[in-house]
Amino acid sequence: MNGWEQIKLGDLYSVHNGISKGKQFFGKGYPFLSFSTVFNNWFLPLKLDSLVESTEQEQNSYSIRRGDVFITRTSETMNELGMSSVALNDIPNATYNGFTKRLRPITNKVLPEFIGYYMRSPKFRGKFMAFSSMTTRASLSNAELLGMQIELPCLKMQYNIAKILRSYDNLIDNYHCQIKLLEEAAQRLYKEWFVDLRFPGYEHTKIVDGMPEGWEKKNIGELLEKIKRTKQIPSSEIRKNGLYPVIDQGKQYIAGYTNDASAILYNENPIIVFGDHTRIIKLIPFPFAKGADGTQLLLSNNLKRMPQSLFYYSLKNVDLSNYSYARHFKYLKTMTIYLPSDSIAQNFNANVFPVIKEIQKYREQIIFLTEARDRLLPKLMSGEIKV
Repeated sequence: MNGWEQIKLGDLYSVHNGISKGKQFFGKGYPFLSFSTVFNNWFLPLKLDSLVESTEQEQNSYSIRRGDVFITRTSETMNELGMSSVALNDIPNATYNGFTKRLRPITNKVLPEFIGYYMRSPKFRGKFMAFSSMTTRASLSNAELLGMQIELPCLKMQYNIAKILRSYDNLIDNYHCQIKLLEEAAQRLYKEWFVDLRFPGYEHTKIVDGMPEGWEKKNIGELLEKIKRTKQIPSSEIRKNGLYPVIDQGKQYIAGYTNDASAILYNENPIIVFGDHTRIIKLIPFPFAKGADGTQLLLSNNLKRMPQSLFYYSLKNVDLSNYSYARHFKYLKTMTIYLPSDSIAQNFNANVFPVIKEIQKYREQIIFLTEARDRLLPKLMSGEIKV
């Protein structure tokens, strides 16, 4: 490409493997960059959710600074190898996991915002397939990584390219923040009404054995309507684009797409998705196909006293943290939740369902912006679009 320099990563970065510690050190201590955070984020979040007990020496050796590039070095599948995430800020006292490699800049020729997009581009991602080896797991050596070549434009062009792409991601981040605020508002309302029992009219409602008169406690399993199962979509058949969204038990609401109309589930009420392995709960208000074994579909059998919106937030309030087994659905069904009076249930739904619809609008905008950014990315990185 005109004006773009061919250069090896080894001329731009030094490489360092991550920290390895026993499981007893995790869950408390200092910020820790996990494999999943690297895999799921093009750029590191400002705050890391995971914690590890680490020493001052470890924090110095495995530090995280602006410009550092973290790359997954091993995985179960080829597609998970070489996924990158770039630090745009220093993260004090943080360390990173042993299943990733850290590329630390040794020159000032690379803009962190640019390299974050470049390494997620289809062209560069494809290079990892050529360099990777498959035994029982895909892996990547330091020599292979540092020997890889990239095309690097001048800093001004790097800035301009990153600015265009960041404009999409800034909007995406804003919509994620809006979703978080709406979710928190709905969860606060649920807690106020069904945990603190300060629902409308609570002052005039008799409490009998710790429960409002006219309410019941039910096992979740008693409230489930049997749903006609959708055809399971194997991961090998899930596409990046298609006619119908595929839902699985991961964090993403849409895992991909399929064109198989026979797999579509449509119901006039939203369907709740529960992950047997992940314990992640989602409310899906649109027709979808189901992927991933162990993805449970839940529908209330009493929509008057337990509308799907109330059922969803009731389920999110259930604590399954004490159960360490892979199959959690059987434990979920034994948990008890309140079945309130008709009027309280419908009042809650009237307040919360518009919030759910607003959240879905934001999710649709995120999908639209993400697809637009991903279409633009290879054109900018190939020089097809001049900046």
